[in-house]
Amino acid sequence: MVNAGGVVVAPPVGMGRHHATGGTVGGHIGYRWQIANSVFGLETQGNWADFKGSNANLAFAGVRDDSTLDAFGLFTGQVGYAWNNVLLYVRGGAAVVRDKYRVSDFATGLTIDNGSETRWGGTVGAGLEFGFAPNWSIGVEYDHLFMGRRDVDFFFSPGLVGVPVGTFAGTARIGQDVDIGLVRVNYRWGGVIATTY
Repeated sequence: MVNAGGVVVAPPVGMGRHHATGGTVGGHIGYRWQIANSVFGLETQGNWADFKGSNANLAFAGVRDDSTLDAFGLFTGQVGYAWNNVLLYVRGGAAVVRDKYRVSDFATGLTIDNGSETRWGGTVGAGLEFGFAPNWSIGVEYDHLFMGRRDVDFFFSPGLVGVPVGTFAGTARIGQDVDIGLVRVNYRWGGVIATTY
């Protein structure tokens, strides 16, 4: 059921979909240990992001839906295989993203209503890392985030004439998956047992 502008719409109606694109920058920290050619690790990662997309709303004429993913974090375990100075690995764990949503008028660009949420889900990924200097490596990685579907509350824009601040506009069910390609530069601190790749 979709509650749009205080009017209950039943059965639920599709409002459209879009792909958000953009860039990201962030950092990661973790711990890896190597046994022969096998490498195991735990890692946490945080990124600022600017993934944006929009579509024409299919349920309401003259309306545009926008979304922005402005941050994400990953908490993963890793398993890999190292040979010489190369590491191939897979990873999986939990993911969290910060989303903002906006509904606007096509003709004027004015915001009608908006919403935001912090969404938790899962992630899987794979990467290839190359050691190019003592303790330094560079790599490429692909991650897929399974964020599922969530009901998000929207509120009318305070700038709308005659609408009190904080007025509830409706609830939309929003599904989200995220595909991310990363280039990573890593510095490894040596320990009692240092990695060799």
